[in-house]
Amino acid sequence: MIAGLLLALGLAQGPRDEGILVLHEDTLEVARESFSLAQGRLSGGDPGWTLQSTARYDRVRPVIVLSPTLEIRTDSQPVTLQFDVANPREPMRVLGQLGRNRYTVRTVSRSVERAREFPVELPLVVLDDSVFALYQIVAWHAGPRPVTLTAVIPRGPRRETLIVTDAGPAQTVVNDRTVTARHVTVSGGQNQLVHLWLDDRGRIARLEIPSRRLVAERAPTD
Repeated sequence: MIAGLLLALGLAQGPRDEGILVLHEDTLEVARESFSLAQGRLSGGDPGWTLQSTARYDRVRPVIVLSPTLEIRTDSQPVTLQFDVANPREPMRVLGQLGRNRYTVRTVSRSVERAREFPVELPLVVLDDSVFALYQIVAWHAGPRPVTLTAVIPRGPRRETLIVTDAGPAQTVVNDRTVTARHVTVSGGQNQLVHLWLDDRGRIARLEIPSRRLVAERAPTD
């Protein structure tokens, strides 16, 4: 029943969603993240969703580009991850794979290759400290009662326990306009508290991490 509800929420977004998140720390724009979330066949042949994102941090040198591709089954569980880090000082690729009661992270760079297994309980989400479209999958889990999630942050590398709660409709500001949006909170872990504001299609319109003074807003479409 829960898996069916999660899939229905995802399908409500339509077969494809794409956009750009503009990231600010305080009032300074630090990056832009372009992303797409598409429904289709995964690399293993099963139906699901593929989330691709490219976050470019170019306000300081060296320029760093983060490019994860996450495959998600129809029951909302993340099965595979390929995360490329374009950093001229230390390029890196991080691979993730869901197994039985574990999530395996493999990191490959010029200087090191290592693997680590995290014991996990479902439901599971995969997140990152600098890529925020991944929180769209967290939002799928929000319902009338708080839901406990296991989160793996592969580049951390660390595992966290998060609680996601649907706080209902509330007003916020998106692109200098006051709007009413669905408010979802994500508590726990290193960030302590994350606010998600979803539009009427369940898509992230605004994300706030108060402890980091960070805001990500969906850029308006022309």
